Amino acid sequence: MSHQHPQGHPQSFETLAIHAGQEADSLTGAVVPPIYQVSTYKQDGVGGLRGGYEYSRSANPTRTALEENLAALEGGRRGLAFASGLAAEDCLLRTLLVPGDHVVIPNDAYGGTFRLFAKVVERWGVEWSVADSSDPAAVRAALRPRTKVIWVETPSNPLLGITDIAAVADVAREAGARLVVDNTFASPYLQQPLALGADVVVHSTTKYMGGHSDVVGGALIVADPGLGDELAFHQNAMGAIAGPFDSWLVMRGIKTLAVRMDRHSANATRIAEMLTAHPKVTQVYYPGLPEHAGHEIAAKQMRAFGGMVSFRVAGGEEAAVEVCDRARLFTLGESLGGVESLIEHPGRMTHASAAGSALEVPADLVRLSVGIESIDDLLMDLGQALG
Repeated sequence: MSHQHPQGHPQSFETLAIHAGQEADSLTGAVVPPIYQVSTYKQDGVGGLRGGYEYSRSANPTRTALEENLAALEGGRRGLAFASGLAAEDCLLRTLLVPGDHVVIPNDAYGGTFRLFAKVVERWGVEWSVADSSDPAAVRAALRPRTKVIWVETPSNPLLGITDIAAVADVAREAGARLVVDNTFASPYLQQPLALGADVVVHSTTKYMGGHSDVVGGALIVADPGLGDELAFHQNAMGAIAGPFDSWLVMRGIKTLAVRMDRHSANATRIAEMLTAHPKVTQVYYPGLPEHAGHEIAAKQMRAFGGMVSFRVAGGEEAAVEVCDRARLFTLGESLGGVESLIEHPGRMTHASAAGSALEVPADLVRLSVGIESIDDLLMDLGQALG
């Protein structure tokens, strides 16, 4: 699909979100791509495939529509949809790495990503070391002769650290390594890492892309079509693909991504300001706050600052757990990025796998996924939860 207006101008993000890869069905004119809930396809003679489809692990029309949409939104040449964010990460690492290679990972990252490196990929003979990715010099210092991948989350999970993608892309290029950016917290509406020099973008489409807490999925988007072909080979060979209904749900969510992210960001800004002024809060992590260490870089590379806010509570771990337990409108639960607001204790929940490591999170930390409800109701609930 050409992502141009008839006059030749590139289409805007909001238009691409609704139309890229989403042509009306040629048979019926249905304006939404059908759910092709099918495993195999009738061939017109041996090897005579219709549209290239033979078996739905290799390709499925619903998944193809999502993958074309993902590539357009991130400004990439190839998008691939997976069963989960971790399935996407696993496929990427086994495509890019062989035993003996080395990866630089950030000192603040999703616990599941850390577990994948520390408990799975390390056993396969891949080495990793930790660096503060918000400091390009620290990333450069962590490089080794066999460093093949630099991994970045920005904003990071759960401390909302900001990495200068363009600066770390320069470090990666000098080292002959690939820069991978997990763009889950920002979404492509707020940030497009490929345009800033990244080689691969990773998403848990479970989060803001799906947006409604009703689907689990993952994605990879790449700038290099050759790497896209390699990833597609491994995706088919390993098999952790997004099913057609899950693909359809993610596409359905993406259509409203822009308007949702605007509200997530606006609500989170108000909540971060309220928390900053609260006497029982000792620290607030939100890149939209002018005092945030990464604020200027975030303002340069993001459209807005997103819906994730973390904060530390006076009184330590037990006080933080009590805040989570007292919240009512903020639902106690893992995950993030849905229309409803969530609250959690990372140390005991999403980041328990990082305990005792360089990625361990503060015990008094609370993480919010700020939804799109009435901001007045959200502020009232947090106020009573803090006591």
